[in-house]
Amino acid sequence: MATKSPKMKIKKNDLVQVISGRSQQNGGDKGKQGKVIAVFPENQRVLVEGINRITKHVRAGQPGGGSGGIEVTEAPIHVSNVAVVDPEDGKPTRIRIRTETVDRDGRSKTVRTRVSARSGKDL
Repeated sequence: MATKSPKMKIKKNDLVQVISGRSQQNGGDKGKQGKVIAVFPENQRVLVEGINRITKHVRAGQPGGGSGGIEVTEAPIHVSNVAVVDPEDGKPTRIRIRTETVDRDGRSKTVRTRVSARSGKDL
């Protein structure tokens, strides 16, 4: 029986900031901001543009490897180590869900909206 992957509040194309790990002075990524490229809910990780860059040695002749050499690419980072950036002041914030009841064509429909906990603005 397969287990259901947990729900994640961070989505693709969100602007996030690294909130834990090694500081930039020590060669880490703490404090850096980047856009989420991909989300992996099954192991609670996100791929962030320009964050957690690794060097990968690729052998020549491998499919997709081309001529071989050293590639620099991003590695996934755990979702607990990043926070969404508030669109109003550019600082990290938590996410809340606001539910509203909208009346369309005589039917009431519940709409869920992601909201910044810091400023109350929609994300």
